[in-house]
Order: sequence, then structure tokens, then C-alpha cells
Amino acid sequence: MDRRYSFFLVALALVFISMEASNVQGSNSKKAPYDAASTHYTVLAPTSTGQERVYCLARGACNGKVLTCPSQCAQRKPKKNKKVKGCFFDCSSKCEVTCKWRKPNCNGYGSLCYDPRFVGGDGAMFYFHGAKDGNFAIVSDENLQINAHFIGTRPQGRTRDYTWVQALAVMFDTHTLVLAAKRVSQWDNSFDALIVRWDGAVVNIPTDGEAEWRTNSEEREVIVERTEETNGVKVTVAGLVELNVKVRAIGEHENKVHNYQLPADDAFAHLETQFKFTGLTNLVEGVLGQTYRPDYVSPVKRGVAMPMMGGEDKYQTPSLYSPLCNHCRFKGKAGLSSI
Repeated sequence: MDRRYSFFLVALALVFISMEASNVQGSNSKKAPYDAASTHYTVLAPTSTGQERVYCLARGACNGKVLTCPSQCAQRKPKKNKKVKGCFFDCSSKCEVTCKWRKPNCNGYGSLCYDPRFVGGDGAMFYFHGAKDGNFAIVSDENLQINAHFIGTRPQGRTRDYTWVQALAVMFDTHTLVLAAKRVSQWDNSFDALIVRWDGAVVNIPTDGEAEWRTNSEEREVIVERTEETNGVKVTVAGLVELNVKVRAIGEHENKVHNYQLPADDAFAHLETQFKFTGLTNLVEGVLGQTYRPDYVSPVKRGVAMPMMGGEDKYQTPSLYSPLCNHCRFKGKAGLSSI
């Protein structure tokens, strides 16, 4: 093929991509001040092999570039989520594409799973049992407060509660986003047991199309997208935090092995969550938040099966929606909500 003709085809393709992006760029022109740079892009038509592409709109080195999913993870939101990794575009200064599982990694940094077991920002694993029907600040910083509501049971002969996190309240600016597990008597994964509320109003997350809900408030963009057809979402609060959340219940085998002695009419549906924070201050507090401080030294005993973290007195809040505790630092004005 003539070299000049090849150059002409390349130039024509670049013009087409630029026109395709500009057609939809107008609908995205009104962005919140804290719109997430990593996800500030426009979706283009996929390649002939089905690999999804985006046109990056974020400021910086990645602006105007087209990123394409690799063949190993050709889609951002694969239908077979449990078997296929999703394609993640990052239009920030990283300007990269990676393949990741779209679910919480309960052994990864910033995870909160099981009865409750944490992995801190320092990589150390610890347990924090809190109290049945108690509420505790998981993270408390100047611009972000995340509280958890604990459910639990105390079998006969036990000296403490078995507990799980049933709900999270993410408070920032003047808003409150609630993620909660519905109480169910028998677990059925085809039933969506996840509740999402935005400033007190129920949010219905679509199951088709982009399968996401988003809002562009004056302060920042918030996105809640399904990672599974039921019981799994990824939450992005631009400039503050990302959460991968999954609802699960205690199975019969697990109940028997741990001797939880759960009642027959309650499957104890709860949340498994992994957090990724942006811009925490050096004075951040909270059961998990404190582990991200640069001067943090873990007080838990290493080398034991269940290293325990105390601090109930420091981080207990009057309710799921209250930013008040003995060591809380939140300075926003998030409103109240309800499950």
C-alpha cells in the first residue's frame, strides 16, 4: 500500500474519533468541580473485535487520548462478572487500562468483611467487633465520614456478640449516601437485598444499559453502578472514595462451623466492602481510617489468629447518620437519612 495513502487513512481515523467524541462531549460539558479524573471519559464504539474504547476528557497528559480494553478483559461491565474480569479505564495522569475483578477483595487493603475483619491501610489484618445494634465511625476526616451499623447475635454461653456490618452511611459535603442489606429469612442471590438511599430517598439502580445511577451535585459527581445483576455495586464519590460492595448472608455450613446459633428466620445479610480513598488528611480517624495515618503504629497483637482492635469508646456514634464521636473530625453538614 502506498505510504501516503496509509498516512491518509490514519489521519482520517483520528478525525473520525475526534468527531465521535465531540458529539457526546457536549452532554458532559457540565461537570462537578470534583468530577473523577480517572472516569472522566466518553464511551466510543467498540473495535471490530468487541473491545470497548473511551475518549479521555480529563485535563492533563491523557486528555484527548483513546484508550482500548485489552482482549483479556474486553468489556467494562462483563455479564459473567464472577468469571470474567472487567476493563478499568484511568484517564488521570496514569492514563492506563487494567483488568480487575469487579468485587471486594476481602484480603486487600481497605477491606471490611466477615464478622468484621479489616485490612488496614498499613496492610495489617485485625478484627473489630463493636456491638450488636451499635454504630461506629469507620472513617472520620474533615471532608468524609463513613459510619457502619452493626447487627449481631450472642449465643448462650458467649461473653461477646458475633457482629456483622449491615449498613454504611457515607457522609460528605451536605449529602448522605446509604448502602444497606435488607433483612431476609432465607438467602436467595437472585433477590436483590441491597438498599441504596441518597439524602433519604430510595435510589433504583438500573439493571440494563450502563446499569448505573449518577448525580452531579454542585460539589462532586457520585456514581453507583451494578457489578452484578443483584447484590453488588461499585460506588464512586469523586475526589473522596470508591467502594466495592457486595451483600451476602451467613450460610448453613458457616453457621454450623462457627457455632453462631443464628435464628431460623434471619440469614443475617450483611455487607462485604473494600474502600479506596483519595486525599485523606494526615489526621484521619475511625476504626479503619486511623490505619491510613502516616504516623500510625498498629496496637494489635501480631501472630495471633484473631488480632483484636479496641476503640469502641473512641468511635461509637449515636446513630448511623451522626458524625459525632469522641475522636470524630468531620466538618461537613450531611443531612439525616433512614434505612
